[in-house]
Amino acid sequence: MPTIVSKCWVILTHRSFLWLLLIINVVGTIWGYDWYGWQLEMTKPIFLIFVPDSPTASLFFSIAIVGWLLGRHWKLIEALALITLVKYGLWAVVMNIWALFEDGSIGWMGWMLIFSHFMMAVQGILYLPAYRFSFIHVWVAAIWTLHNDVIDYVFGQMPIYHMLSDYVQTIGYFTFWLSICCISLAFWTAKKSFSFAQRS
Repeated sequence: MPTIVSKCWVILTHRSFLWLLLIINVVGTIWGYDWYGWQLEMTKPIFLIFVPDSPTASLFFSIAIVGWLLGRHWKLIEALALITLVKYGLWAVVMNIWALFEDGSIGWMGWMLIFSHFMMAVQGILYLPAYRFSFIHVWVAAIWTLHNDVIDYVFGQMPIYHMLSDYVQTIGYFTFWLSICCISLAFWTAKKSFSFAQRS
């Protein structure tokens, strides 16, 4: 008899739902790159790829969804999607709540960012059984993730929150350990089997 979890998994992996999820993520990715436009304009070309963290995370996930719709598993993309979705989703939630405490208000845009980024992290976790990456893919994704942290907090390319500018070192330290936690989640996922979703 199907469990509630297995029934939910059937919905999550249905082609119609995946197409809807793809559209949502593509729209969010485009909007995210546009949102970073003002920061990208003053960014040196060598750092451009490392600045728009959240839209790049949703881009990875969008590509992973395309693979699933085609019956393919682009394993490195899946590893990058999981790590970056959870990392930058939770990071943005924490930063916006922190900004709320500093400023007293973040407006509707801030609350929208909290909700949308929280859902980024949620979707990354919901699809844990779908990923097919191995340890080598996680290692490569980990290098990308930690290198991005170095670019952000050593070379000063992190997303700009003016009200939090006095806490850059603290934010950098938090971000590093958030990366480690998300990478650890990916390693756990690489070796975990799920009873309601057969892994190959």
